[in-house]
Amino acid sequence: MIGSSCRLGDVDWINAVTKTTKRRYLISTLTNLENGCRFFRNFQRKIVEKMALPFLPGYTFNDPTKQKYHRSQTLDYKNGYALPSNTYTTIGGTPHPVNRLSEAELDELSNFQPTLTYGQAKQAPPEDFIPAHVSFDKKVLRFRAYFQQTVHESPAEYYRVRPVDIFYYLEDDSISVVEPHVENSGMPQGKLIKRQRLPKDGQGNHWHWKDLNRDINVTFYGKTFHIVDCDAWTAEYLASEGIVLNCPGSQPGDPYNQARQDNNKPHVFKTSSDFDKLKQFIELDRKVLRFYCVWDDRESMFGEMRPYQLQYYLVDDTVEVREVHEPNDGRDPFPLLLKRQKLPKNRYGINSSFPSCVLEISDNEIKDWYTPKDFGIGKTIYVYNRRFLIYNCDDFTKSFYYHNFAVTDFTAVEVKSPAKEFPYRDLPPYNGLGSLEDSMQSCLSLIPQPPKKDFIKMLENDHKILRFAAILDSVHSEDQGRRFIISYRLADDMITIYEPPVRNAGIIGGKFLERTRVQKPGSDQNSPVFYGPQDMTVGSCILIFKHKFKIIDADDFVLSYLREHRSAFPGSDDVINSLETLKANKVLGASEPLQFRETAKYGPPTIARSPGDVQRLVGEIREQLMRDNYINHGSLRDAFLHYDKDRSGKINRTELKHLCRRCNLPIDDDLIDALLDTCDKDMDGKIDYFEFINYLNWQR
Repeated sequence: MIGSSCRLGDVDWINAVTKTTKRRYLISTLTNLENGCRFFRNFQRKIVEKMALPFLPGYTFNDPTKQKYHRSQTLDYKNGYALPSNTYTTIGGTPHPVNRLSEAELDELSNFQPTLTYGQAKQAPPEDFIPAHVSFDKKVLRFRAYFQQTVHESPAEYYRVRPVDIFYYLEDDSISVVEPHVENSGMPQGKLIKRQRLPKDGQGNHWHWKDLNRDINVTFYGKTFHIVDCDAWTAEYLASEGIVLNCPGSQPGDPYNQARQDNNKPHVFKTSSDFDKLKQFIELDRKVLRFYCVWDDRESMFGEMRPYQLQYYLVDDTVEVREVHEPNDGRDPFPLLLKRQKLPKNRYGINSSFPSCVLEISDNEIKDWYTPKDFGIGKTIYVYNRRFLIYNCDDFTKSFYYHNFAVTDFTAVEVKSPAKEFPYRDLPPYNGLGSLEDSMQSCLSLIPQPPKKDFIKMLENDHKILRFAAILDSVHSEDQGRRFIISYRLADDMITIYEPPVRNAGIIGGKFLERTRVQKPGSDQNSPVFYGPQDMTVGSCILIFKHKFKIIDADDFVLSYLREHRSAFPGSDDVINSLETLKANKVLGASEPLQFRETAKYGPPTIARSPGDVQRLVGEIREQLMRDNYINHGSLRDAFLHYDKDRSGKINRTELKHLCRRCNLPIDDDLIDALLDTCDKDMDGKIDYFEFINYLNWQR
């Protein structure tokens, strides 16, 4: 039975090896099996340990199904003799995963020789010799291939794709190339290369079937053929010979044949949309989508985040990017970053042969342009490799996206970066040269500029001067009794001091101080406090460049002006009260230069003047009006026209009083009567304009 089941190859193998070799082979095989089983058990145990409880005291438990823990016997008695026996179970009676052979069985296998038992096996009869031309007769390898033929002087085509069949004859290793016939092709077709052995190189080698495969190029007599595929028998034969076949290639179509096929196809006409360019122009003209975006270039050196406005014109699908300039941004006022044009998504995705230096890109070079659906709040677009983040849009754009794209979320993106912390600029202390504003300009700019003036204040307060009378408070006897006129200019807050000349006083009168701003004593030079009208209280002393002046009087215009502009001069209540007290004292006769008398109890007071005072005061009023008429003649005429409502050329007593107050001459009623008597030649109670002008004639 054993001998009959043995094959011829097994007998030859057993006869070819020695006993020792067979025994070693069996021992090594069993050892490898046992080691593999042991490795598998250990590996399985490790997996169970990792997946289950850790192998630590307190985490293990006994298997309740296992009851035997002794080791199986390895000795057995037979016919009174102790003989070793095979153990087919492990500790606990678990079956052994591998059957073990005993030493006797191994010796029996090593000494077993089938030829001694069954005799020599019969030799197979030798096969008959078959020549190659008989065995490979009519066995041909067929490959499908093509080659490209250049077409000269033809505007319709540049090349042709001509399919061919390559036949390889295994009988004599010859090759033939045949082009299938195509009716009405107009080209000679058929056998391109007749059957022959084709040279492979210049060293005498020829093409062999081992050199052929799918998706490769072969060159026959200078013409290159690309093998696309082969038939099923060829693929099976090459695979049986151990050739690894490539994947089948694809044969390109002939451009001329494809063009003819496209022309022969039935024409399908598609109705064009009614939304053409004309309708787009009519409906979408002057409709622009405006997006607010930023160009974040902070990753590059000296880069920053700059705001821009991106405008999309719906009438022709063009895009314009405008710069947003901020005050003192330090940039040239260029309005546009990108002029109005169609914006491509990939500007550089065109052929390198396109002459972009002389021609503009069009729809033939770029097919993908930006459209309204590509824009939106929070989206990032690339404008010629510049990254722009859209963070907001206007109301029209929101309405357009709501009605056309059903967009409802228009939450703006916060793009403002935290403000930069600039270092505190500490100005140097004032050195006393020039004015404080003028010297500070050299610290604020590289090229000092003149300090800015408040022209509105200068125009509103032009020719408005507050005059105060003062005396010099000095310890020197020669300075006693010197009177000064302190003029405060409301246009520029400057003070001038004038000393009226006194005959035989020994002191030259005139300007005592040019116009300047006077700093209060004790104030800081870096933040000085200057004298103002609120500091000119009657009876107070002011220190002007180490000269102490005591205020004793002021014009009536000062009192009326401070009453009207009380809020403009905080703390001016003391000045107003002192002037009102002074005026009341003058009425009661407390003043030295004027004498007062009370005409009636509880009646209005009148002034008792000395003989010649009225003529002297009228002369001074005339001099002042003449000076005003000479300097600004138009203002006097405008004043007459303003009060002459009926355009009769005459004004009455009340209107004359208002006219004098308009010219900064607050005079009393007796002086108005004296002036009216002097100017009224026809004694009608009114002053004619020409009479008044003749009275004020400078040449008298």
